[in-house]
Amino acid sequence: MNKLIKQYCMELGFDAAGITTADGVDAEHIEYFKGWLDDGFAAKMSYLHRNIEKRFEPGQLLKGAKSVICVALNYRPAAEEIFDDTPIRIARFGQYEDYHPFIKDRFFQLAEFIKNETGDGIRFKACVDSAPIAERALAQRAGLGFVGRNHMLINPEMGSQFLLGELITTLELEPDEPFEQIPCGDCGRCVRACPTGALSFDGSFDARKCISYLTIEEPDDIPAEYNNKISNRIFGCDECILACPHELRGAARKNKDLKFHPEWQNLTPDQIQNMTEVEFQKIFVNSGFIRLGLDRLKRNCKSSRFSL
Repeated sequence: MNKLIKQYCMELGFDAAGITTADGVDAEHIEYFKGWLDDGFAAKMSYLHRNIEKRFEPGQLLKGAKSVICVALNYRPAAEEIFDDTPIRIARFGQYEDYHPFIKDRFFQLAEFIKNETGDGIRFKACVDSAPIAERALAQRAGLGFVGRNHMLINPEMGSQFLLGELITTLELEPDEPFEQIPCGDCGRCVRACPTGALSFDGSFDARKCISYLTIEEPDDIPAEYNNKISNRIFGCDECILACPHELRGAARKNKDLKFHPEWQNLTPDQIQNMTEVEFQKIFVNSGFIRLGLDRLKRNCKSSRFSL
């Protein structure tokens, strides 16, 4: 059954799939996460303090859960889709349509496929980023990669420009072997590449300094001390990902069904500052920018940062 499931995952357009049990995540992950929260590194992301038990126990998200099918979707754009010297910079994942419904729709197809193969009575829970689940720990346990110093899941063949999703099921499947942790050693390229010092050589990560947090999650004004470091980034930051040596092996995405918007890179700060709500909704329809909202997007385009 595992082989059929993975084969169908590839037919759905995913780039990798692995299977693990619905058992709780190892205690070391829980201890680290709770300590990270206690140190205030989660900034104002209060939702991370909720449902901690569910986050580390897939069985609490679906009663009777036996297995978790983990998938990865490569989002690395082709070279010709990335422009140089653009007025603004957007993290690569942010230039796509909203991936949450995209992946969930394929999970629903996968669930139907499994039901047809095994019979009715099997239940599922689709999780794509927004559900409280330790997706990177589960993905590593399912054999998809290891968690690097940049706190991203890294696959040595793909790099880490991929989106994750989990389909929890009551169907008991044979689990894959976990991916053996590859030590980052003294590399430190991601730490040196981080513009704001959010990453440290000791493995710690302070979201309060992270450009992705500041431009996407921060609900209030961005501290002026970060203006020259954020520069013209208006939605996320790829620096710690692109600096990783494993990125050198990654190929451009095969699945072109997830719509990419290279034209957004040519928007100017003035265009965004003068944008109406109607224009905003039309340009960024079905994208992650809708969750950000026009007010915060304009905040991210404050002229003070672009005049440095």
